[in-house]
Amino acid sequence: MSTPSDKMLEKLGIKDQPEPEQPKSANRREFFKKAGLGGLSLGAFMLSPLEETMDHATSKVNRSSAPSDLKITDMRFAVVMNGHARCPVIRIDTNQGIYGLGEVRDQGSYRYAMFLKSRIIGMNPCSVDLIFKRIKQFGFHGRQGGGVCAVEMALWDLAGKAYNVPAYQLLGGKFRDKVRLYADTPMGRDDADFAARVSKRMDEDGFTFLKMDFGIELAARRDPSTITNSNFWEVTRQWTNDPVSYGATHQLTQVQITDAALDIMLERVDKVRSKIGYGIPLASDHYGHFDHNNAIRLGRAVEKYRLAWLEDLIPWNFTDHWKLISDAIETPTSTGEDIYLKEEFIKLIDARAIDIVHPDLATSGGLLETKKIGDYAEERGVSMALHFAGTPISFMANVHCAAATQNFMALEHHSVDLDYWQDLVTTKHTMIEKGFAPVPEAPGLGVELNEEVVKQHLDPENKGYFEPTPDWDIERSWDRLWS
Repeated sequence: MSTPSDKMLEKLGIKDQPEPEQPKSANRREFFKKAGLGGLSLGAFMLSPLEETMDHATSKVNRSSAPSDLKITDMRFAVVMNGHARCPVIRIDTNQGIYGLGEVRDQGSYRYAMFLKSRIIGMNPCSVDLIFKRIKQFGFHGRQGGGVCAVEMALWDLAGKAYNVPAYQLLGGKFRDKVRLYADTPMGRDDADFAARVSKRMDEDGFTFLKMDFGIELAARRDPSTITNSNFWEVTRQWTNDPVSYGATHQLTQVQITDAALDIMLERVDKVRSKIGYGIPLASDHYGHFDHNNAIRLGRAVEKYRLAWLEDLIPWNFTDHWKLISDAIETPTSTGEDIYLKEEFIKLIDARAIDIVHPDLATSGGLLETKKIGDYAEERGVSMALHFAGTPISFMANVHCAAATQNFMALEHHSVDLDYWQDLVTTKHTMIEKGFAPVPEAPGLGVELNEEVVKQHLDPENKGYFEPTPDWDIERSWDRLWS
């Protein structure tokens, strides 16, 4: 028969489990003798009201938040300059004083996130998946996914703070204690400067994985006649986005690479590979806007250099063309930095069209969606690297996701040479250590903004620092996608 004390212990989650060789009565006496319930005498324990007893028994539980009662009360933003790139950082506030930080993808608009404010006010930020499924219809590929992803990041930061655990723990735990980073190899002003910069990457910064750019711009700048159709297209202006311009007409340009152009492009690859050797993985990116036939031609030409991957040779949505490329060359192929949500990744993976998925967490759907992408890829024998070019807020979101995803390879660090980058935040852990990012144990994302430094690097065209945003409080719209 159970006694009142048995029932009280059961309510507190303390179960009486005597050792087999001891009589039950002896074990019970030993428990009462040793426990004292953290300073509360047995007599006081038995006679105190249940509320007081529970308060004492749970006195070491973090009470900075009552997660089930959390409500979102506000969303604000600050546009931070990450070098030349604008990176909107959002802050989601709650009724309990804790907040979460997220980031719209670099060069995206803060409006992509603020548009969602009226749709999440009053919701519990710990219901991350519920909120994500409510707002994901408002994202899209490229930077347009940045608003949904910023909100999702901030929710994981909030939930981690509410439960007093790091974000990776909420994703299912971690597979690694540190996350491998990869960085660009700067070419420098001349050969000597190039050698010094690459040596710094490896010896001083400690990177064990590098990436380089080599594209048809190299050949076009040296001799435009080495690129066919360059008399019509401005092939050195890959990053323009004017309608019917070279930058906005990927794959349909009929630009082709001549043997002379290949020689110029391979000269740079050979220089980097000769400097770093073959022990260090070397990935590549940014080749210019040509089609899958020229991608195959280029891929075959660089096979002897054993590159880690060829990235974004053509637009990600041409699945059949990607498969043609991947089937024709030995070097692994990779794409995905502009893909929103897992569904389009699944198409590429199921078609065996690429060898490595390469999502940008600030476009792909945030921490949980990116982990789902990695998990799906892993089941089908595909690895995952992470693209990234933002502030430390988004960086730490990537670190937690990478820690929690088994088939992860490496995370891009695009701001190695930006002297104030790490100073944008404060943290209790070392953020980067010899080419790796230690996984933090602090709650949420594990970093807070350094207000003084951030205010020094705000967008000149938008210098507000988390000012009130009442214009985004109310939006009357019937958002349901079905009748």
